[in-house]
Amino acid sequence: MSIDYSQRIPNNVNLANNKTLQRALEHWQPAFLDWWQAMGPEGSKAFDVYLRTAVSAEPAGWAHFDYVRMPDYRWGIFLALPEPGRLINFGVHKGEAAWQEVPGEYRSTLRRIIVTQGDTEPASVEQQRHLGLTAPSLYDLRNLFQVNVEEGRHLWAMVYLLHAYFGRDGREEAEALLERRSGDADNPRILAAFNEKTPDWLAFFMFAFFTDRDGKFQLAALNESGFDPLSRTCRFMLAEEAHHMFVGESGIGRIVGRTCEVMKAQGIEDPAKVRALGVIDLQTLQRYLNFHFSVTLDLYGSEISSNAANFYTQGLKGRFEESRIQDDHLLTGAEYPILDLSGDQLVVKQVSAVQALNERLRDDYIKECAGGVARWNKVLQKAGIGFELKLPHKAFHRRIGIFADAHVSPDGRVVSEAEWTHHSRDWLPTQADRDFVVTLMGRVTEAGKYANWISPPARGVDNKPADFEYVRFA
Repeated sequence: MSIDYSQRIPNNVNLANNKTLQRALEHWQPAFLDWWQAMGPEGSKAFDVYLRTAVSAEPAGWAHFDYVRMPDYRWGIFLALPEPGRLINFGVHKGEAAWQEVPGEYRSTLRRIIVTQGDTEPASVEQQRHLGLTAPSLYDLRNLFQVNVEEGRHLWAMVYLLHAYFGRDGREEAEALLERRSGDADNPRILAAFNEKTPDWLAFFMFAFFTDRDGKFQLAALNESGFDPLSRTCRFMLAEEAHHMFVGESGIGRIVGRTCEVMKAQGIEDPAKVRALGVIDLQTLQRYLNFHFSVTLDLYGSEISSNAANFYTQGLKGRFEESRIQDDHLLTGAEYPILDLSGDQLVVKQVSAVQALNERLRDDYIKECAGGVARWNKVLQKAGIGFELKLPHKAFHRRIGIFADAHVSPDGRVVSEAEWTHHSRDWLPTQADRDFVVTLMGRVTEAGKYANWISPPARGVDNKPADFEYVRFA
């Protein structure tokens, strides 16, 4: 299969003149398209969708809007523009020139980092493939498809690195990225959160806010990498990740707004009465929030991690906004506080900072999540609703690390197994909750119209009018 490298795959990696990379991608691209046909958004092949496509790494080419059919989307390969004289900013190689080729001693570690990040990209597409059938508006359907194609492009970004820098091993890993399946019992995705189902739009918005935000923090840490091609790749991906988080935050905000509107108009607070009017009660929103937040916290790994310490010491993965931190960037003798269990109490203890890098990144993530929740609460406050959404305690509902076998309530109390069993239905979504949310799901296809359970957005994509036809059906 011959590829037009300037048109079919927009890129700034000199693809047209790299014969070895051409051959590798010519072998991989048909498998990717087969995967997209099988596991991409269901029923979307004939739609014309108003999508944003990156056509260059320059500011003017980063976001080109036009109608495109999903299978014809131009998945490109872009690295952020190089920084002349870039140096490694942390670890034992601090002050050395950033690597333009893979250091031999770190080859297998870098490959594992890239594969783990790359595996999340197709996984989220697989998790969301049925959602287009129940989109609450053309605006939301378009946003879903935008997220999907950009996750596909992020897969291309990681596959480029594997093909360009890791030889046969990289090619085999790239093929395996298309063979694993989200939730498959025999060949699942690498990280647990990417094997969870996303059965409804409330779950999708929560995923986009919480789990895509983890993507932001992981990419930001990899952006600091001493391996310059990985750094530049992640820097470009971060620009697209911002839209995914916007979809999640604004989506939840619009649900909160609509629920408040109905509660105020009818003068009701009882969740059953709220549900009876076809909107999502605030208690169910809180339980979904608890679930998605806690599952995402596990993506950061154990609180004390020798792997994270090695990644940092070797200059492969830094801290969030590493260059802004005022320390020696070696962490010599430095400590960091982590939570631990002491009997039935949560206690703080100091540990080696280089061993606690997962926890530091998790804490940075939690701070940013709290800001989003605060903005949702402003919607509630403005409506005069006496309810507050809250992030659960970081030890709540954990499956990895110190708290994997502990029972901790959302407010941070260590509880007995009996109390957990009795109250978990109040803290996490029940099957009845999920069944109720599913009853609200139904595709709205008229331009400018929205499902009853969600408010319209404050503004359209690309400043389009409220009744813009974001998706044209065949």
